[in-house]
Amino acid sequence: MSYTSQATLPGLELAPGAPPLLHAKSDLHPANWVAAHRDALHAVLLEHGCVLVRGLGLADPDATEAVARRLADRLMSDREPFAPRRGYADGVYSSTKWPPNQQMCMHHEVSYGLEFPGLLLFACLEAPESGGATAVADASAVLRDLPAALVERFEREGWLLTRSYNDEIGASVQEAFGTDDRGAIERYCRAQGIEFAWQGDGSLRTRQRRGAVLRHPVSGRRSWFNQIAFLSEWTMEPEVREYLVDEYGSDGLPFNTRFGDGDPIGEDVVREINEVYAAHTVREPWRSGDLLLVDNLRTAHGREPFDGPREVLVAFGNPVGRAECEVSAG
Repeated sequence: MSYTSQATLPGLELAPGAPPLLHAKSDLHPANWVAAHRDALHAVLLEHGCVLVRGLGLADPDATEAVARRLADRLMSDREPFAPRRGYADGVYSSTKWPPNQQMCMHHEVSYGLEFPGLLLFACLEAPESGGATAVADASAVLRDLPAALVERFEREGWLLTRSYNDEIGASVQEAFGTDDRGAIERYCRAQGIEFAWQGDGSLRTRQRRGAVLRHPVSGRRSWFNQIAFLSEWTMEPEVREYLVDEYGSDGLPFNTRFGDGDPIGEDVVREINEVYAAHTVREPWRSGDLLLVDNLRTAHGREPFDGPREVLVAFGNPVGRAECEVSAG
């Protein structure tokens, strides 16, 4: 797939510490504007991994869906969410419900799946009073700057995601799988390479092993692509982790990550990964009506704490199969 040059997008601003910024000055409906600039926007994404479009005036879910359908070849549903979302349309959702006073660490959407979105669209319908930026980080640069021995181990072994589903914390079985029918859940898990075990109290525990490094199917660029740090017990607030371990045991946390061979990942490893992410993180405060486009394979994203109301919708587009770009164990 090829795209036209970014020269058709005059005014693209490249500034240290911020994602590429484009001012869209037009009286067109947002969906018509993005349709007219579709190839150029994809070219910028391929080169830079993300772009913030300002001035579109996105104001509601319908406009967001229309923009997403013009930019994406196909929208896809969220898979195995770790926290509830509100669905507005097929492939268009609210942001994950996450405490506003807590940082949401860098991650890639559905990086634990056999299929995941290649394109993410974030639409800011209401900017918060302060904070709340959707920060981004170049996952290729992160891969380059992580310790070589750590990368080599994850490339060799992959990473392991463990989940425990109950009705008290995190996503429920119904929210994660779209059903509470055991047979349907088991068929889904088998098809997706997920080990599962029903517990005596009726709760479900799963394990899935995935590769930690992927090769971009268009550019060939290798990226650190996983949620090893984000879904780790060491990224939880200490008091939350302590409560959950006391309540459910170390094997009953709603989510956790391990090395691919099952060995625990130490707090020092998670801290080091997040420090490298931080060194490559850029941000731009939201303004109402903004649109942020993210190449999900090339670019990690997170959410910063905020004050006041904040409404940011996300759309998942252009599904990519892991088999198309896997370069490590999985």
